Amino acid sequence: MSTQIQPGPAQAGTERKFFGQPWGLANLFGIELWERFSFYGMQALLAFYMYYATTDGGLGIDQSTALSLVGAYGGFVFMMALVASFVGDRLLGAERTLYYSAILVMIGHICLALIPGATGLALGLVCVGIGSGGVKTSSQVVLGDLYTREDPRRDAGFSIFYMAVNIGGLLGPMVTGAVWGKAGFHWGFGLAAIGMALGLIQYTLMRKSSIGEAGSEIPNPLPRSDWAKWGIGAAVVVAAFVIALTTGVLPLDSLSWVVFTIALIATVVLLREMFRSDEVTAHEKSRLTGYIPLLVGSVAFFAIFQSQFTVVAVYSDQRADLHLFGWEFTPAQVQSFNPLFIILFSPVFATLWTKLGDRQWASATKFGVANIVIGLSLFLFLPYVGKGPQSTPLWVLVLILFLFTVGELLLSPVGNSLATKVAPEAFKSRLFAVWLMSISMGTALSGVLGSLYDPNDATAERAFFLTLSAITIVLGAVLMGISRWVVRKFGDVR
Repeated sequence: MSTQIQPGPAQAGTERKFFGQPWGLANLFGIELWERFSFYGMQALLAFYMYYATTDGGLGIDQSTALSLVGAYGGFVFMMALVASFVGDRLLGAERTLYYSAILVMIGHICLALIPGATGLALGLVCVGIGSGGVKTSSQVVLGDLYTREDPRRDAGFSIFYMAVNIGGLLGPMVTGAVWGKAGFHWGFGLAAIGMALGLIQYTLMRKSSIGEAGSEIPNPLPRSDWAKWGIGAAVVVAAFVIALTTGVLPLDSLSWVVFTIALIATVVLLREMFRSDEVTAHEKSRLTGYIPLLVGSVAFFAIFQSQFTVVAVYSDQRADLHLFGWEFTPAQVQSFNPLFIILFSPVFATLWTKLGDRQWASATKFGVANIVIGLSLFLFLPYVGKGPQSTPLWVLVLILFLFTVGELLLSPVGNSLATKVAPEAFKSRLFAVWLMSISMGTALSGVLGSLYDPNDATAERAFFLTLSAITIVLGAVLMGISRWVVRKFGDVR
């Protein structure tokens, strides 16, 4: 997408600034914060809402099935980012995709809040999943269009925007978790809907004056003659999926594997297309070859990292003493610690890499250390295996989530950056899609892990944590061991 657009109201030098940035950033910051508040606030309650008994306000779904669904849903959200990129690039433009996606998110939260039972759950999750994928993708495209490529404020603007993600991720579970503890699940979902409504109202009021023409371009319009073909194809896929679910052909507890498989196939197809293209040079294909082991490391890392919404959620609910410094947390509020640590330590890592410059670790080493750190964090569960309810001090979970965060800061922002650096010139967006698919696969696997976790069998629980720890530590060591080979394959990219 071309960013050489005429400055709109948000870009003119005489207009208001937001921390020295275009005023449009303030609007995008706000809607992103509230969208993340609503999404993570809802996700913090999701597993508990599914597997809690109906007498406790839940749906009474089998716990292993519920956790598998949570993982499948997380992977589905990342897949919807690809759909949103198609809609933005070929149908609506990024800004309108962002706006309508945010509306869809709010509708989803309203469904969860007001429609009881499985119907409200299904409608709500589909709307929120599609909408969140759209907001996640298109908001960053619109943000990029507020700047020229040469604008020195660009990186700082994206850093400020990333803070909105984590502030929303911090506040969402903390607030909806508190409301759930006092008034029940649907009040928590309702609060998420209110948060999204606030973001939409703010964005709508400031939309014309702050965003201007940013994101309005449709880079590659889909010919109207092809609309029917794509529409019918999408309808057939959706209908087949719904029929498979409602008839039992596709069991609910297998959805995590389905999402994983779809993401894997998409990854293979996209990489194959790049390797076979005449537009990709031999040097670019060498980079792609070196990138593949890092994708494997990403999948393994996110399988454990995203288990904070599956395995760690169950552990917080059934095994942890949720008192800390005189404060009693709900299990959902435990999920606020990771974004809190991100806010606190992101500047530390950014400063560290800046000061080290060319002396910093290569990307493969960072990926390897990230997997080793998150693998070692699982050892902290072992002293409490087989013990009863509320046997694990909350500070242990806080320490585990701190190590999760250290791994995330070593891998996630590095992965985002690396995907743009090693991408072939002709396939920049598609390689970033491959990166998103690795996160989708890992998130789906976190649902598989949740379905396999049994906190009531000490032997199985010990084997579960030891096996996961061994796999990720060994993989991390392998990534560190092949770091020089990866660097050679990357050429001028570290």
